[in-house]
Amino acid sequence: MMIAVPITGELKFYPLSGADLRFSMSTTVFFFILLWSRKIHPILAGFLTGSAVVCFRIILDKVQVGSFDFPNHFPVFFYYMVFGMFFHIFKVKKLYHRPLLIGLLGMVLEIMGNVTEMTIRHFTTDMKMTTSSFLIIIGVAIIRSFFVLGFFNTILVRETRLAEEQQKKRTEEVLLLVSNLHVEMFQLEKSARDAEKLTSACYAIYRDLKALNNQKQAQAMLKIAGELHEIKKDNQRIYAGLSKLMAKEKLDDFMNIQEIISVATISNKNYSELLGKTIGFQVRISGEHPEYRTFILLSLINNLVANAVEAIHQEGQIVVTVEKVQDLVKITIKDNGNGISKKNKAYIFEPGFTTKFDQAGIASNGIGLSYTKSVIENLDGKINLIESSKEKGTTFEVQLPVVNLMKKG
Repeated sequence: MMIAVPITGELKFYPLSGADLRFSMSTTVFFFILLWSRKIHPILAGFLTGSAVVCFRIILDKVQVGSFDFPNHFPVFFYYMVFGMFFHIFKVKKLYHRPLLIGLLGMVLEIMGNVTEMTIRHFTTDMKMTTSSFLIIIGVAIIRSFFVLGFFNTILVRETRLAEEQQKKRTEEVLLLVSNLHVEMFQLEKSARDAEKLTSACYAIYRDLKALNNQKQAQAMLKIAGELHEIKKDNQRIYAGLSKLMAKEKLDDFMNIQEIISVATISNKNYSELLGKTIGFQVRISGEHPEYRTFILLSLINNLVANAVEAIHQEGQIVVTVEKVQDLVKITIKDNGNGISKKNKAYIFEPGFTTKFDQAGIASNGIGLSYTKSVIENLDGKINLIESSKEKGTTFEVQLPVVNLMKKG
């Protein structure tokens, strides 16, 4: 500020020919920096900047004409001092939400600063304040104040948009994380139920073996039952920990379908780019939809769209269609990948079945479609493989009751 303001002060014009009244860009820069900076104290800024301007002009005069002209330059100090002091008194920095008021106050501050400077010049240099010069001061103050305000608000709006985009990206990441946790919790819950069933079966075998006086085998079966029971308790502890972790994230449990689809498609577009694929996404939503349970629906759609991304070789298209048909939500995910072979179609919903292997030849866990089918059936819905061939790609259709997507739990 102490460097920029004195230099821009030399970019000046004289609105009245033959008069000493002059205007420059320095006050515009001074006002803008006061608005922009959150740390500079306005009164200190006014004192230091005013001093810097006076010193700069005196030194410039010495260089150009070879003499010091302190009386002609020191009144400008009071312009910056008055501007900074009343900027602080009016608490302008707390009025960012009221831009019109900032513009009006900026105009008032400039008029006050100019009147103060000209009053002092009247006594030091015999410069007189005329009606025409006062009107010019008001006119220039209006133009400069609202020019600064417009420029400042343009930058402020841009910063706000960037912050909103970052927040939106953060929210999308958290939504995907929580939806993935829902998948893991579903698997844990299922694993705990399976362990409970196996524990009961093992304990029944233990009692039968004991009744047959086969003590060695009976004790071995009892040990297995105990270990299975411990596995169930471990799963329950992890499930409880995940539930607490998710409860800390204060996210909407309900969102509109457009937002849910948007999060799923954006994340999978990033996923496709990570895999080195060029995939276009189309979304078609029809009908009037209420807000649905966010994480359960997001995890389902995300799973199916991710499968579609993996099914496409290098370039392709994925179309997500959502429509409300009476009391049902119908979701269709279509890709133009290589399709599913006839021999594999009967097994795609089986737990553990997969055709995906990494570079080391290790198979994926194969829980995607089996998980999706289980959750859909728990919601009294259904999933069907509508089409799958090398020529037409793959199309999955999901039908879910609207009422079950609106319930908590």
